[in-house]
Amino acid sequence: MRGMSTVTTFDRVGRGVVRFVDVLRELAAFAVIALGVAVTKSGVSKRVIRPLIYQQIWQAGVRLLPMISFLGLALGLVIVGQTVTLLTQVGAQEYFGTVMVAVVIRELGPLLTALVVLARAGSSTVVELGTVRALGEVEALESLGIDPVRYLVVPRLIGLAVSVFALTTYLVVTAVVSGYLFVFLRDVPLTVGAYFVQLGSALRWEDFLLLALKTALFGIIIAVVTCYHGLARPLKVEEVSQVTTRAVVESVTGCVLLDAVFIVGYAFV
Repeated sequence: MRGMSTVTTFDRVGRGVVRFVDVLRELAAFAVIALGVAVTKSGVSKRVIRPLIYQQIWQAGVRLLPMISFLGLALGLVIVGQTVTLLTQVGAQEYFGTVMVAVVIRELGPLLTALVVLARAGSSTVVELGTVRALGEVEALESLGIDPVRYLVVPRLIGLAVSVFALTTYLVVTAVVSGYLFVFLRDVPLTVGAYFVQLGSALRWEDFLLLALKTALFGIIIAVVTCYHGLARPLKVEEVSQVTTRAVVESVTGCVLLDAVFIVGYAFV
């Protein structure tokens, strides 16, 4: 019985690995197709595609500003302010700039923003596209000679990449400013000039480049995964909720794995 149980466990693990590889392969193929269409057809139907891109930026970016503002204030008060206060108390305030860059700018800011965008915009994308596919509207677009990838996927690809980058920048700035507000209210002996000088001295030009690349890739991952699950297979209306859950889980997994790659990359920069 023990041998049979071991075989069953290995069988389940093997099936899980095969399923993961298959999903990864399909997502990679879908991403290549979407990016290829975005590049090769960048000059096609600009008057139609631009408003769709602006609409995605509005939905995934501008409409999330109140939530991001709240999270930026909370992050600044809880993480930045507390860290600066504690480091000052132990006489290690010269290290707070390095800590803030590593924790807020490199890690928490981009990942937290990506998760918010996924929860608010990514999940709605799966529901919207899944419903469109279930009702046969994708086939209707194809019958009219309209490329569904160009019309439905590319605007979300660009819109989410821009939104995650812009919202992350806004979140980081809000957290840094509100962090000093907490320091000021706690009467910590640190002037605003010294605060920003130490933070600026810990930043390098590579941090700005990698932040832009990382946040844009987060947006692309969310767009690719959610659009894939909404469009790749014919769906019934009752299956949309299950597909949405699967897309959210895979998007979170993809963002965390990408974040791990960047953590390793920061060690060589």
